[in-house]
Amino acid sequence: MNPRQRRGVLFILLSAVLAVVVFFVIATYVGNVQSQVGSVVTVYRAADDLPAYAVIDESSLVVDEVPARWLSDNARVTAEDLLGRRIGFNIAAGTLVSEDMLVPPSDLSPTEREIAVQVNQITGIADRVRPGDYVDIYAVFADVPGLPKQVRVLVQNVRVVSVRGSQVRYDEDSPSGEQAVVPVTLALEPNDALAVTYAAAFAQEVRLVGLPTGTGENRSGEQDDFDAEDLGGVSVPEGNVG
Repeated sequence: MNPRQRRGVLFILLSAVLAVVVFFVIATYVGNVQSQVGSVVTVYRAADDLPAYAVIDESSLVVDEVPARWLSDNARVTAEDLLGRRIGFNIAAGTLVSEDMLVPPSDLSPTEREIAVQVNQITGIADRVRPGDYVDIYAVFADVPGLPKQVRVLVQNVRVVSVRGSQVRYDEDSPSGEQAVVPVTLALEPNDALAVTYAAAFAQEVRLVGLPTGTGENRSGEQDDFDAEDLGGVSVPEGNVG
């Protein structure tokens, strides 16, 4: 082998070594990047600007992929989780759509209706009522013409849907002129919702009555109203006092 051939073989061997070194450098770099980025998952972004309470359909979304390690649990949703749901506020095109942006689905049965009543420390069981509790609703009628002054059970076993924070409303009977109230949302059948709405508008007081956990017992023997006759007096309708 002459000197020129030996130099050629040397260059070939050197090139092979450099190729191996470059391969390992690139492989190491790619491995480091993958270890930092990790696996990718499918996410969904708004295809266009979406106004609050818009219903999400297939045209509302575009598919994207992002590293799983950079994604919050709320953003790990499928198309089935999003389609048919409503956005809770305005979002811009390209915004990553996550579970916490959606209006919570209703847990009402097909025959139930939601209605909110305002309660205070007394009528709201001293703030002990919580979502998921069951209560009875009592109404105190004292100044409704044609009705006796009485306490009446309006509805039994009513599910509490939500309890919001304390608010302040005008109250002319309060020394300060204000009263702290808490809106409580209840799940009611339509006819019961009408009765509670009437009582909230015309009764002197609407009161929640707490129940023990698991109220499946037969309550048909319970008294559903109480007036002066139950105390040995005479129940006189308002407006008919002579």
